[in-house]
Amino acid sequence: MHKKITIFGGGTGISFLLRGLKEFPVDITAVITTSDNGSSTGELRKEFSIPAVGDIRQVITNLSNIDSDIKKLMEYRFNTTSDLNNHAIGNLIFTGLLDITGSLKKTIEEISKLLDVRHTVLPLSEDCLTLVGKTVDGEIIEGETAITKAHKKYKKIYYKEEPHVLPEVLEAIKNADLIIFSMGSLYTSILPHVISKEIKKAIKEAKAKKMYICNAVTQPGETDNFTVSDHIKLLNHYIGKNSINVVVASNSKISKDIVDKYSTEEQKDLVLIDDEELLKLGVEIIAEDLITLEDGTIKHDSLKLSATVFNYIMRL
Repeated sequence: MHKKITIFGGGTGISFLLRGLKEFPVDITAVITTSDNGSSTGELRKEFSIPAVGDIRQVITNLSNIDSDIKKLMEYRFNTTSDLNNHAIGNLIFTGLLDITGSLKKTIEEISKLLDVRHTVLPLSEDCLTLVGKTVDGEIIEGETAITKAHKKYKKIYYKEEPHVLPEVLEAIKNADLIIFSMGSLYTSILPHVISKEIKKAIKEAKAKKMYICNAVTQPGETDNFTVSDHIKLLNHYIGKNSINVVVASNSKISKDIVDKYSTEEQKDLVLIDDEELLKLGVEIIAEDLITLEDGTIKHDSLKLSATVFNYIMRL
């Protein structure tokens, strides 16, 4: 029987991981945030009063086993002067089927069949959630997009409404052999899961090891100067003391030119592995060469990362 992995995330980060992990003999349940309110997703949320579907679309496309042209179609965005401008075709398909089924979970199941997805994708909630950030200087910022664009340091992240978490999500946590918090925006892709009381309780009670796959670079405003242990401390602050058991971080050697470019042009720096602090937290460190460069862009190597995760779970 395959080991069961429950992964929390949203958007690009978790998609990169799943693209490689689907090639390994594991049983994956990917739990995706539904509070995005930007771009095509945001427009559809406003017009149809639905949960965010964009991150779910990305995940399903990356888990799909069908022809690459159909995957490209799901991600294709219109470039026009009409109301269709910047809408992803996949988002429109989700919106139409959601109107037919009346359930985001059912919609995901149907599109997963259509795109030959052999793993489980679940929304955190069927609710239309609003993410709220309280900055260190007391400013209240509403909406995932505004939280990211503000480039502020946050004292607290919470929902305007307490989410009704899908029972299947809680069951996936309970039955997991490994729980993973994927790389991605810490404040808008990962914390939106663990600010839910139900999720927090389920994770604390779960017997599975909890793994965090650390971001390669910092996020302007939000995680400036963060080391790997700072990411862990923030997660533990929201979930509970000593919640994270193991961290995967990259120790790849990146050229000074690329590092300087990221620092000056994007205000992003490499996340440093601070072994001593991590050991104080009781966290196992898996540090490997996991970064690849694509057109000068720092990205995790999906297959290398997935192999690292698989090797770990086979030790359990």
